[in-house]
Amino acid sequence: MSHQTPTDYDALVIGAGFSGLAMLHHLREAGFNTHVVDGADGIGGTWWINTYPGVRTDSEYSYYSFSFSREVREEWVWKQRYPSGEEVLAYLNFVADRLDLRRDIELETFVDRAEYREADNLWEVRYRDGRTVTTRYLISGMGVLSQPVFPAIPGLESFTGEKYHAARWPREQVDFTGKRVGIIGLGASGIQIVPVVAPQAAEFVVFQRTPNYIVETTNEAVTPAQMQHLRENYDAIFEQAARHPFGVAMEPAQHSALEVSPEERQRIFESKWNEGGFHFANECFTDLATNPEASELAAEFIRGKIRETVTDPDTAELLCPKNYSFNGKRVPTGHQYYATFNRDNVRLVDTLSTPITEITERGVVVDGTEYPLDVLIFATGFDAMTGTLTAIDIVGREGRTLADKWAEEGLKSNLGISVHEFPNFFMSLGVQTPYSNLVVPIQMGAQWLQKFLLWAQDRGIDRLEATPEAEDAWRDETERAARATVMYEEGKKAGAWFMGDNIPGKREEVNVYMGGHGTYQEFCKAEAEAGYPSFLFQASVVNA
Repeated sequence: MSHQTPTDYDALVIGAGFSGLAMLHHLREAGFNTHVVDGADGIGGTWWINTYPGVRTDSEYSYYSFSFSREVREEWVWKQRYPSGEEVLAYLNFVADRLDLRRDIELETFVDRAEYREADNLWEVRYRDGRTVTTRYLISGMGVLSQPVFPAIPGLESFTGEKYHAARWPREQVDFTGKRVGIIGLGASGIQIVPVVAPQAAEFVVFQRTPNYIVETTNEAVTPAQMQHLRENYDAIFEQAARHPFGVAMEPAQHSALEVSPEERQRIFESKWNEGGFHFANECFTDLATNPEASELAAEFIRGKIRETVTDPDTAELLCPKNYSFNGKRVPTGHQYYATFNRDNVRLVDTLSTPITEITERGVVVDGTEYPLDVLIFATGFDAMTGTLTAIDIVGREGRTLADKWAEEGLKSNLGISVHEFPNFFMSLGVQTPYSNLVVPIQMGAQWLQKFLLWAQDRGIDRLEATPEAEDAWRDETERAARATVMYEEGKKAGAWFMGDNIPGKREEVNVYMGGHGTYQEFCKAEAEAGYPSFLFQASVVNA
């Protein structure tokens, strides 16, 4: 046994978004001296950073919120079916104020390095300003989509016009009036930007490499009756989302797309398309994410919707994905995205068949044609899942960084929560955690860790670490679950971020758990009930 050395904190959490707030609340509730740091100058995490035009959730308000605080549930009022970024940010600040979390949050504090000191069984954390603090437990609440990526295009720095990245948008409003605007990148952020910026610009050029299957929707105001229903049924709604494979409060589908008649299939597709958003992906049929034939039927339905909506046949065909089927990329929600291409000032340029060759001082060159621009927007995504964790030096036993471990061995974790060789280090939404609406696993993960740390404290255990066997088993389960979906092969075709394929040079492997959120939670529950058998433990004696 080792002696327990005093530390500045029991737990230090990096990140003050959904994960950081949930962790702070639950660990402080359990009596742990918990501190949160964030490099930004405001609370909110990704919702503080992302202020681009059109930013909003893809999930409906009723299951994009915490259920653990009765005070927050009773007092907060949602305004929109799909809350804007501004509204989500206001919600998170309300949570921080109502639960008195700010007194334990330190903003504008970047973590440069965190090193485990084995002799003292503590983490030494160095901030960018030169300060150093120590903590018993180190917890990442840095999120999965916050490390932005710029494309490797020659001449990127030479452009002399205005240049913006969706994930580094200025806080002041950008005026596009009368300007020639171009956008590169059409993931969830780009799809939200296009319909908002296009009406403002004189000319709008959309450079498209890989088209998406976008589930269009509407965004009605939330009525007082809907808010009352949510308050009366919060626990049931959250529980429904917790059981759902994608963490959404929706009814499970009843039939395979292959077992109904073509007429019935079309009727169901139409019905859920009209409900909008994730209802199409989650409530139509049982096998849109698991059966390639069913996935292709959904793909062809959406291609039909694109052709119905977009008046120019050539543009419509360019917007129709052909080389992968539905669910091959994360399905984004659209708000008049396809209809935007009917505007006279919008032009779609295909960069899949003829890639961008360079960016000049004046614009973007494709196949020898230069498109002159005043403004260039990059919505080119993130180094997802691992980017934030490998961007700083997290150093475990034997001086090995987390980045080195994953580069040498591939992604490894136990339940996406803990990593072998990194004692007392835990992750909220770590690698290999569920591919789902993220607020639900964030809350449940904070509650799971709270119970785990209390369990260890009651037994005098102060060093917790995943076993190497548990890591191997979870990687096998993550791979097995992914291979049982269409996302595995179709994701490779589409260059999906959840396979690591959107980052040149990044290892192609499954970054998320595709076995379903409900199934994942069953693994976590079983682990706790069995006494955490996939962890190594060490008890300490306290210095006299």
